[in-house]
Amino acid sequence: MALRTICIRRVSNRDNLFMGGDREMVMFSGLLAAILVVAVQDWNAAIFGTVMWFSVIWILRKMAKADPKMRFVYLRHRRYKPYYPPRSTPFRSNTVSQGQQYQ
Repeated sequence: MALRTICIRRVSNRDNLFMGGDREMVMFSGLLAAILVVAVQDWNAAIFGTVMWFSVIWILRKMAKADPKMRFVYLRHRRYKPYYPPRSTPFRSNTVSQGQQYQ
């Protein structure tokens, strides 16, 4: 008897992207640019806010193209940063006191 195969559709397995970048970061950068333009109400602020938003969109698209979940990887890296032991190589021999420090 042959094994049953189940087709996994791409639609239900895609990352949550908006305008080519991470959804929350794109919307938040658009909100910040809009707040800058509305709050200052100056042509210089409007130009700066528009340039800032398009450059952030470009950066976020590049980031999502490299890894769509890069934001979560970065946040996990920031959370685990205090636990990273300062080792130059995995083959370093530690003393007993150094081993007890990280238990």
